Amino acid sequence: MPKQKTHKGTKKRFRLTARGKVVHRQSGTSHLAARMSHKRKRNLRGTTVVDVTEVSKIHEALCGNGY
Repeated sequence: MPKQKTHKGTKKRFRLTARGKVVHRQSGTSHLAARMSHKRKRNLRGTTVVDVTEVSKIHEALCGNGY
C-alpha cells in the first residue's frame, strides 16, 4: 500500500502546534497595506489559530506532520 503524500501547498501555509492546533499567517499583509489603518495592520501581525471545522482537513493534508 503506498503512503499518502503531504500536500505541499498546505505545508507552506499551516503549522501544527504540539497540542494539535493549526496556526496560520493572517491574510492581507503582503501588499497594498498603505490604505489600511495602523490598528488594522498591527492586528494582522503574527499567527492565529484556524477554526475547528477546518482542522481535520488540514491534519489529513499534512499527514500528521507539524512542519
